[in-house]
Amino acid sequence: MSDLVVYGAPLSPFVRKVQAALHEKGLDYELEAVNIMPMPDWFVEISPARRIPVLRYRPEGEQGIAGTIPDSSAICAFLERLAPQPRLYPQDPFAHGRAVWLEEYADSELASSIGLGLFRPIMFPRFQGKDSDLDTARETWNEKLPRLFDYLESVLDGGSRFVGGELSIADIAVATQLAQLDLVVGPPGAARWPALAAHLEEIKARPGFVANLQTCAKMLKRILPEKVDLSPAA
Repeated sequence: MSDLVVYGAPLSPFVRKVQAALHEKGLDYELEAVNIMPMPDWFVEISPARRIPVLRYRPEGEQGIAGTIPDSSAICAFLERLAPQPRLYPQDPFAHGRAVWLEEYADSELASSIGLGLFRPIMFPRFQGKDSDLDTARETWNEKLPRLFDYLESVLDGGSRFVGGELSIADIAVATQLAQLDLVVGPPGAARWPALAAHLEEIKARPGFVANLQTCAKMLKRILPEKVDLSPAA
């Protein structure tokens, strides 16, 4: 039995982020699936913000709130102290700040646009046997996301890592959100965002991402046989 339990669902990019961090640090863990629609009472108790994932650290508590940490960023910060090597948060103060900023940018700006503006409009109606809201998804893809991709491309500046030339939480956080996009419509276009597209493909191939994305692809295949084309409507 592992000391670490992740409560959540593989399709959540925030669960994916935590799984990737755990794998990079070589930490054993258990993934306990939680159906959040509706959210069970026992999970509401340990996740006051009503979000996934929540981590349980069994040495601190095996039931209830004791031993739990909600929120993917808080979990990753804990994992960095629990297993300092390999480092996912740079030691240099400025680089550390930049990595934390990009983690926040991914968790807020990217997650909001991709999750609320694209993944949900496409997938949630299909979960209920209805047609996707392609108008909302198309607007997000063509009008809202390019600005975010432009910024990330400029930060990479032709490189393969966001901060200091080494893998950090910034790379993991950005890739977890872009992988969510890739599952349903595809990656950022390599013609306009070559460094960002290459970054996503490289991070997706890391073992911490592969198992999660294979599981997600199988889950979605039944209701989304092929990726959605969001080219501007004629």
